[in-house]
Amino acid sequence: MTEMVYCYDGSFEGFLCCVFESYAKREVLTAICCDEDFVPMLFASRSILTDRDQAGRVYRKVVKCSPHAAELLRKGFLTCLPDREIHLYHLIQKLLRDGPGFLSNLSDPVLYPVAKAVRHLEGEAHLLKGFVRFSDLGGVLGGEIEPKNRVLPILRSHFCARYLGERFFLYDRTHREALFYAAGKSVIRPLADFQMAPPDETEASYRLLWKRFYDTVAIRERYNPKCRQTNMPKRYWNTMTEFQDASYFKARSSPAAVSAPGAPAGISAPGTPPAPGRSAPGSAP
Repeated sequence: MTEMVYCYDGSFEGFLCCVFESYAKREVLTAICCDEDFVPMLFASRSILTDRDQAGRVYRKVVKCSPHAAELLRKGFLTCLPDREIHLYHLIQKLLRDGPGFLSNLSDPVLYPVAKAVRHLEGEAHLLKGFVRFSDLGGVLGGEIEPKNRVLPILRSHFCARYLGERFFLYDRTHREALFYAAGKSVIRPLADFQMAPPDETEASYRLLWKRFYDTVAIRERYNPKCRQTNMPKRYWNTMTEFQDASYFKARSSPAAVSAPGAPAGISAPGTPPAPGRSAPGSAP
Protein backbone atom coordinates (compact mmCIF):
# COMPACT_ATOMS: atom_id res chain seq x y z
CA MET A 1 0.00 0.00 0.00
CA THR A 2 1.14 3.54 -0.79
CA GLU A 3 1.72 5.95 2.10
CA MET A 4 0.04 9.29 1.53
CA VAL A 5 -0.83 12.63 3.11
CA TYR A 6 -4.36 13.83 2.36
CA CYS A 7 -5.47 17.47 2.34
CA TYR A 8 -9.17 18.32 2.77
CA ASP A 9 -11.41 21.33 3.32
CA GLY A 10 -11.65 20.97 7.12
CA SER A 11 -15.27 19.79 7.21
CA PHE A 12 -16.53 16.58 8.82
CA GLU A 13 -17.80 15.39 5.44
CA GLY A 14 -14.40 16.15 3.92
CA PHE A 15 -12.71 14.03 6.57
CA LEU A 16 -15.05 11.11 5.86
CA CYS A 17 -14.18 11.44 2.17
CA CYS A 18 -10.50 11.05 3.11
CA VAL A 19 -11.38 7.76 4.78
CA PHE A 20 -13.36 6.68 1.70
CA GLU A 21 -10.49 7.53 -0.66
CA SER A 22 -7.90 5.71 1.46
CA TYR A 23 -9.88 2.48 1.16
CA ALA A 24 -10.84 3.00 -2.49
CA LYS A 25 -7.23 3.71 -3.52
CA ARG A 26 -5.68 1.28 -1.02
CA GLU A 27 -3.50 4.02 0.44
CA VAL A 28 -2.18 4.19 4.00
CA LEU A 29 -2.53 7.67 5.50
CA THR A 30 0.32 9.12 7.53
CA ALA A 31 -1.42 12.46 8.03
CA ILE A 32 -4.67 14.25 7.20
CA CYS A 33 -4.37 18.04 7.02
CA CYS A 34 -6.65 20.97 6.32
CA ASP A 35 -5.77 22.73 3.09
CA GLU A 36 -4.94 25.97 4.91
CA ASP A 37 -2.67 24.22 7.46
CA PHE A 38 -0.80 21.97 5.04
CA VAL A 39 2.99 21.92 5.35
CA PRO A 40 4.99 20.05 2.65
CA MET A 41 6.20 16.64 3.85
CA LEU A 42 8.42 13.85 2.56
CA PHE A 43 5.37 11.72 1.78
CA ALA A 44 3.33 12.17 -1.37
CA SER A 45 0.20 14.25 -0.89
CA ARG A 46 -2.99 15.08 -2.70
CA SER A 47 -6.18 17.04 -2.14
CA ILE A 48 -9.46 15.25 -1.53
CA LEU A 49 -12.68 16.81 -2.78
CA THR A 50 -15.72 16.64 -0.52
CA ASP A 51 -18.48 14.35 -1.81
CA ARG A 52 -21.55 14.04 0.40
CA ASP A 53 -22.49 10.64 -1.05
CA GLN A 54 -19.07 9.19 -0.21
CA ALA A 55 -19.15 10.77 3.25
CA GLY A 56 -22.62 9.33 3.86
CA ARG A 57 -21.48 5.84 2.89
CA VAL A 58 -18.61 5.94 5.38
CA TYR A 59 -20.74 7.33 8.19
CA ARG A 60 -23.55 4.81 7.66
CA LYS A 61 -20.99 2.01 7.79
CA VAL A 62 -19.64 3.31 11.11
CA VAL A 63 -23.17 3.61 12.53
CA LYS A 64 -23.93 0.05 11.41
CA CYS A 65 -20.83 -1.24 13.19
CA SER A 66 -21.41 0.80 16.35
CA PRO A 67 -23.64 3.82 17.10
CA HIS A 68 -21.30 4.60 20.01
CA ALA A 69 -18.35 4.76 17.63
CA ALA A 70 -20.31 7.12 15.39
CA GLU A 71 -20.92 9.44 18.35
CA LEU A 72 -17.22 9.31 19.26
CA LEU A 73 -16.40 10.15 15.67
CA ARG A 74 -18.73 13.16 15.51
CA LYS A 75 -17.69 14.56 18.88
CA GLY A 76 -14.02 13.67 18.39
CA PHE A 77 -13.96 15.84 15.29
CA LEU A 78 -15.02 18.84 17.44
CA THR A 79 -12.18 18.43 19.93
CA CYS A 80 -8.84 20.21 20.19
CA LEU A 81 -6.98 16.88 20.10
CA PRO A 82 -3.69 17.39 18.21
CA ASP A 83 -3.75 15.52 14.87
CA ARG A 84 -7.32 14.52 15.61
CA GLU A 85 -7.99 13.44 12.02
CA ILE A 86 -5.36 10.72 12.04
CA HIS A 87 -6.53 9.52 15.47
CA LEU A 88 -10.10 9.27 14.19
CA TYR A 89 -8.89 7.56 11.02
CA HIS A 90 -7.13 4.88 13.10
CA LEU A 91 -10.30 4.49 15.18
CA ILE A 92 -12.34 3.80 12.03
CA GLN A 93 -9.66 1.42 10.74
CA LYS A 94 -9.73 -0.64 13.91
CA LEU A 95 -13.53 -0.60 14.05
CA LEU A 96 -13.84 -1.95 10.50
CA ARG A 97 -11.05 -4.48 11.01
CA ASP A 98 -11.76 -5.82 14.52
CA GLY A 99 -15.34 -4.83 15.24
CA PRO A 100 -16.66 -2.71 18.14
CA GLY A 101 -15.38 -4.92 20.98
CA PHE A 102 -12.40 -2.65 21.77
CA LEU A 103 -14.72 0.29 22.50
CA SER A 104 -15.34 -1.08 26.00
CA ASN A 105 -11.61 -1.02 26.78
CA LEU A 106 -10.72 2.58 27.67
CA SER A 107 -7.03 1.67 27.92
CA ASP A 108 -6.94 0.70 24.25
CA PRO A 109 -4.19 2.86 22.64
CA VAL A 110 -6.41 3.74 19.67
CA LEU A 111 -9.52 4.54 21.70
CA TYR A 112 -7.93 6.29 24.70
CA PRO A 113 -6.82 9.61 23.10
CA VAL A 114 -10.17 10.04 21.35
CA ALA A 115 -12.23 9.16 24.43
CA LYS A 116 -10.12 11.49 26.60
CA ALA A 117 -10.54 14.36 24.13
CA VAL A 118 -14.33 13.80 23.96
CA ARG A 119 -14.56 13.89 27.77
CA HIS A 120 -12.71 17.20 27.72
CA LEU A 121 -15.10 18.54 25.06
CA GLU A 122 -18.17 17.49 27.04
CA GLY A 123 -16.75 18.91 30.28
CA GLU A 124 -16.02 22.25 28.67
CA ALA A 125 -19.48 22.41 27.10
CA HIS A 126 -21.05 21.61 30.48
CA LEU A 127 -19.15 24.46 32.19
CA LEU A 128 -20.04 26.94 29.47
CA LYS A 129 -23.75 26.29 29.99
CA GLY A 130 -23.30 28.23 33.23
CA PHE A 131 -20.44 30.55 32.28
CA VAL A 132 -21.91 32.16 29.14
CA ARG A 133 -22.98 35.78 29.71
CA PHE A 134 -25.47 37.29 27.26
CA SER A 135 -26.06 41.00 26.69
CA ASP A 136 -29.25 42.60 25.37
CA LEU A 137 -28.27 44.48 22.20
CA GLY A 138 -31.39 46.14 20.88
CA GLY A 139 -33.64 43.13 21.39
CA VAL A 140 -31.02 40.56 20.37
CA LEU A 141 -29.09 38.59 22.99
CA GLY A 142 -25.38 38.38 22.24
CA GLY A 143 -22.57 36.50 23.95
CA GLU A 144 -18.97 35.48 23.40
CA ILE A 145 -16.86 32.49 24.44
CA GLU A 146 -13.22 31.45 24.08
CA PRO A 147 -13.28 27.61 24.28
CA LYS A 148 -10.50 25.21 23.43
CA ASN A 149 -12.91 22.88 21.60
CA ARG A 150 -15.58 23.59 19.00
CA VAL A 151 -18.41 23.50 21.52
CA LEU A 152 -21.10 25.42 19.59
CA PRO A 153 -22.63 22.24 18.05
CA ILE A 154 -22.82 20.77 21.58
CA LEU A 155 -24.29 23.94 23.13
CA ARG A 156 -26.72 24.52 20.29
CA SER A 157 -29.68 22.48 21.59
CA HIS A 158 -29.25 23.74 25.17
CA PHE A 159 -29.39 27.45 24.40
CA CYS A 160 -31.99 27.13 21.63
CA ALA A 161 -34.30 25.35 24.09
CA ARG A 162 -33.51 27.78 26.91
CA TYR A 163 -34.14 30.91 24.83
CA LEU A 164 -36.89 29.49 22.67
CA GLY A 165 -38.73 32.77 22.13
CA GLU A 166 -35.64 34.96 21.81
CA ARG A 167 -33.21 35.97 19.10
CA PHE A 168 -29.59 35.45 20.02
CA PHE A 169 -26.08 34.80 18.79
CA LEU A 170 -23.11 33.19 20.52
CA TYR A 171 -19.71 33.93 19.03
CA ASP A 172 -16.71 31.59 19.40
CA ARG A 173 -13.62 33.79 19.32
CA THR A 174 -11.23 30.85 19.18
CA HIS A 175 -12.65 29.15 16.10
CA ARG A 176 -14.17 32.28 14.51
CA GLU A 177 -17.68 30.94 14.15
CA ALA A 178 -21.06 31.93 15.55
CA LEU A 179 -24.33 30.27 16.48
CA PHE A 180 -27.35 32.31 15.35
CA TYR A 181 -30.91 31.62 16.49
CA ALA A 182 -34.21 33.29 15.53
CA ALA A 183 -37.82 32.19 14.99
CA GLY A 184 -37.15 28.59 15.98
CA LYS A 185 -34.26 28.13 13.54
CA SER A 186 -30.54 27.98 14.30
CA VAL A 187 -27.41 27.93 12.21
CA ILE A 188 -23.65 27.90 12.84
CA ARG A 189 -21.59 29.94 10.40
CA PRO A 190 -17.90 30.91 10.13
CA LEU A 191 -17.33 34.56 11.03
CA ALA A 192 -13.80 35.91 10.74
CA ASP A 193 -14.21 39.41 12.14
CA PHE A 194 -16.77 40.52 14.72
CA GLN A 195 -17.05 43.51 17.03
CA MET A 196 -19.52 43.57 19.90
CA ALA A 197 -21.75 46.64 19.90
CA PRO A 198 -21.41 48.79 23.05
CA PRO A 199 -24.30 48.53 25.53
CA ASP A 200 -27.06 51.08 25.82
CA GLU A 201 -27.97 52.68 29.15
CA THR A 202 -30.32 49.84 30.15
CA GLU A 203 -27.86 47.07 29.35
CA ALA A 204 -25.01 48.91 31.09
CA SER A 205 -27.21 49.18 34.19
CA TYR A 206 -27.98 45.45 34.12
CA ARG A 207 -24.29 44.64 33.78
CA LEU A 208 -23.55 46.86 36.77
CA LEU A 209 -26.34 45.24 38.82
CA TRP A 210 -25.00 41.76 38.06
CA LYS A 211 -21.46 42.70 39.07
CA ARG A 212 -22.64 44.33 42.29
CA PHE A 213 -24.76 41.28 43.10
CA TYR A 214 -21.78 38.98 42.45
CA ASP A 215 -19.52 41.09 44.68
CA THR A 216 -22.13 41.48 47.43
CA VAL A 217 -23.08 37.82 47.93
CA ALA A 218 -19.44 36.87 48.59
CA ILE A 219 -18.78 35.87 52.21
CA ARG A 220 -15.62 37.67 53.31
CA GLU A 221 -14.81 35.12 56.03
CA ARG A 222 -14.89 32.30 53.48
CA TYR A 223 -12.92 34.09 50.76
CA ASN A 224 -10.93 31.42 48.90
CA PRO A 225 -9.56 32.46 45.49
CA LYS A 226 -8.01 29.03 44.83
CA CYS A 227 -11.36 27.32 45.36
CA ARG A 228 -13.01 29.84 43.02
CA GLN A 229 -10.47 29.11 40.30
CA THR A 230 -11.08 25.37 40.73
CA ASN A 231 -14.83 25.73 40.21
CA MET A 232 -14.60 28.64 37.76
CA PRO A 233 -11.32 28.22 35.82
CA LYS A 234 -9.54 31.48 35.08
CA ARG A 235 -9.48 30.94 31.33
CA TYR A 236 -13.26 31.54 31.24
CA TRP A 237 -13.12 34.89 33.05
CA ASN A 238 -12.31 36.94 29.97
CA THR A 239 -15.91 36.75 28.68
CA MET A 240 -17.74 36.86 32.04
CA THR A 241 -19.40 40.10 33.11
CA GLU A 242 -18.37 39.94 36.77
CA PHE A 243 -14.64 39.91 35.94
CA GLN A 244 -14.53 42.91 33.59
CA ASP A 245 -13.09 46.34 34.32
CA ALA A 246 -15.02 49.63 34.46
CA SER A 247 -14.90 50.22 30.69
CA TYR A 248 -17.17 47.21 30.15
CA PHE A 249 -19.95 49.03 32.03
CA LYS A 250 -19.76 52.18 29.90
CA ALA A 251 -22.98 52.84 27.99
CA ARG A 252 -22.99 53.91 24.35
CA SER A 253 -24.22 57.41 25.24
CA SER A 254 -22.24 57.83 28.47
CA PRO A 255 -19.33 60.29 28.49
CA ALA A 256 -17.38 58.10 30.90
CA ALA A 257 -17.32 54.61 32.33
CA VAL A 258 -19.45 53.79 35.36
CA SER A 259 -17.41 54.49 38.45
CA ALA A 260 -16.79 51.94 41.19
CA PRO A 261 -18.78 48.97 39.77
CA GLY A 262 -18.02 46.84 42.81
CA ALA A 263 -20.30 46.63 45.84
CA PRO A 264 -19.15 48.91 48.72
CA ALA A 265 -19.24 46.13 51.33
CA GLY A 266 -18.52 43.21 49.03
CA ILE A 267 -15.45 41.45 47.67
CA SER A 268 -14.76 42.68 44.17
CA ALA A 269 -13.90 40.08 41.56
CA PRO A 270 -10.43 40.57 40.05
CA GLY A 271 -10.68 42.51 36.84
CA THR A 272 -9.85 40.85 33.56
CA PRO A 273 -9.54 43.23 30.57
CA PRO A 274 -11.42 42.13 27.44
CA ALA A 275 -9.36 40.26 24.86
CA PRO A 276 -8.21 42.37 21.92
CA GLY A 277 -9.39 41.68 18.39
CA ARG A 278 -12.39 39.65 17.40
CA SER A 279 -15.74 39.86 19.18
CA ALA A 280 -19.39 39.59 18.29
CA PRO A 281 -21.66 42.17 16.60
CA GLY A 282 -24.84 43.72 17.80
CA SER A 283 -26.83 42.96 14.66
CA ALA A 284 -29.79 40.59 14.59
CA PRO A 285 -29.23 37.08 13.17
